[in-house]
Amino acid sequence: MKTVIWAGGLGSRISEESHLLPKPMIEIGGKPILWHIMKIYSHYGYNDFIICLGYKQEVVKQFFANYIANNYDVTFDMRENKTIIHETAVDPWSVTLADTGLMTGTAGRLARVRKYIGDETFMVTYGDAVADVDLPALERFHRSHGKLVTITTATLAQTKGVLNVNADGDVMAFREKKDEDAALINGGFMVMEPGIFDYIKGDAQMDFELLRHLSELGQVKAYHHEGFWQCMDTQREKKKLDEMCRRGDMPWKVW
Repeated sequence: MKTVIWAGGLGSRISEESHLLPKPMIEIGGKPILWHIMKIYSHYGYNDFIICLGYKQEVVKQFFANYIANNYDVTFDMRENKTIIHETAVDPWSVTLADTGLMTGTAGRLARVRKYIGDETFMVTYGDAVADVDLPALERFHRSHGKLVTITTATLAQTKGVLNVNADGDVMAFREKKDEDAALINGGFMVMEPGIFDYIKGDAQMDFELLRHLSELGQVKAYHHEGFWQCMDTQREKKKLDEMCRRGDMPWKVW
């Protein structure tokens, strides 16, 4: 099964670093978060990747063009015109790097890589979040219900104090956050059927527009993930993930 990763956006909310790098190439623990995501999928045997590129796509292409030389011991035999990799366990990946445009919406990017996906069920996720999702269980759940899309939901905790305000603007209560204030969100790690391409209406369409329409048609099911999930939308979240790597506390490191 192929895995599509969205990696073409501008990453404006973490602009301290994304003015130099596309967000999926920002490092946590010394490796791009994109690499961490791919290692999660690879652990479960999903090794065929299609990466949707846009903003600063050359950075991602250079990373993979030099991946073997930068990550393994190699010998370049100039006399025999061959390269020898001195490792027995090289990442068994097939990686298709596709230019899907600078300003294309996330749904539009899917349409642009349809020729690489073919007519088969596929995985898709964002290039900025890590989790310890049981991907084979997710796939089994998706195949059990027959809908076009399965999204993995995660619980996003409220991080601030909470106000209760009436219609006149009077503050009626000020309290600390509670577990019930948490929101259920789309955490990525989705499974889709090729039938979704019939509902993509041009380059500008975003994934939430596509999913909203499909949910209205009863074609979206939720697979709730109770374990670890963390995105990297902001510099604060990037620092949190970096600190977890420094401590060796990496729940998403299932490999």
